Amino acid sequence: MKRPYITFVCDLIKNASIGAPIYTSQIADNMAVAYDLKEKDAAAATSVAIKRVMDSGMMPELRFYQKGIYYRATVTPFGETGINKEHLIADKYLLPDIGYETGLTLLHRLGLTSQIPCKREIATNVAKDCARMDKKLGVLIRPPKEPVTAENKDYLQILDVMDLLKKAPVDEKDPYEIIAKYIQRKGLHYKTLLAIADRYYNHNTVLCLAHTASVGGNAL
Repeated sequence: MKRPYITFVCDLIKNASIGAPIYTSQIADNMAVAYDLKEKDAAAATSVAIKRVMDSGMMPELRFYQKGIYYRATVTPFGETGINKEHLIADKYLLPDIGYETGLTLLHRLGLTSQIPCKREIATNVAKDCARMDKKLGVLIRPPKEPVTAENKDYLQILDVMDLLKKAPVDEKDPYEIIAKYIQRKGLHYKTLLAIADRYYNHNTVLCLAHTASVGGNAL
């Protein structure tokens, strides 16, 4: 005999880590498979089950974040934990291979600038036509130079770095050496970098790439 819907939903929720986003769409997908339901029926059953869980208080740690998203909280000496926003950002803008971190945050992470940026920037396919601020998650999202894929993500990311070199407060003495080492570590090919830079970036970025290649002992 199959478990009641509400038991099934509770079991899935209990398996979620504290603070991890719990998506009703994912629960519905699991329910559709487990109970051989149509997508619409599974979504409706999930919605009813979660409402009953919330109204009854049978899972007092369950919290509502926004439509379709819940999370489990716990109390610490510093207060109640919230939802894991890094997880939300990754799910919404980065995974699977639909975006990457860029801007001053990336330059700081690579050690090119000691200045701590006031905002985080992400290039993502979700940003269709223009840059905008996601105030709830505290990130600026913008369209990438070309749609992000698993194959081009690292190339676009390091070309963004080169594009920013002349505009950003870079205080590292040997920025091209750092970039060259990153390219080597990632196993990127200079010919591919040049092809993308020539098509989507400006002349200064191409010159930065040429300088990086010479520092790295490679010829374009």
